[in-house]
Amino acid sequence: QVQLVESGGGLAQPGGSLRLSCAASGFTLGMWAMSWARQAPGQGLEWVSGIYSDSTKIDYADSVKGRFTISRDNVQNTLYLQMNNLQPEDTALYYCLKGVFSCEGPVCDDFERGQGTQVTVSS
Repeated sequence: QVQLVESGGGLAQPGGSLRLSCAASGFTLGMWAMSWARQAPGQGLEWVSGIYSDSTKIDYADSVKGRFTISRDNVQNTLYLQMNNLQPEDTALYYCLKGVFSCEGPVCDDFERGQGTQVTVSS
């Protein structure tokens, strides 16, 4: 049974940092591309970043480029998102998505994800 468990969210001040983790079980993480996506209140799912199974290709949404870093540890079956210089507009519920490098709009909803971890950026 596929399980994705996101963690590491919390409250951060503008300019602060958080590191999200996504623990995967029930499948071999190293065989799948993965993504992070987020959903702000009242909005749809927004793709944030994606990484190939072997980490040879990485991409970011323009809104987070230069501030966020995606990585993975296929031995530990864990996906990460390092978020620096956080801004209030980064406030959202963050999900890891299985089996997708990038997606747009409602298509992102088609992929398996966990329960999410809340990130709130406020002074």
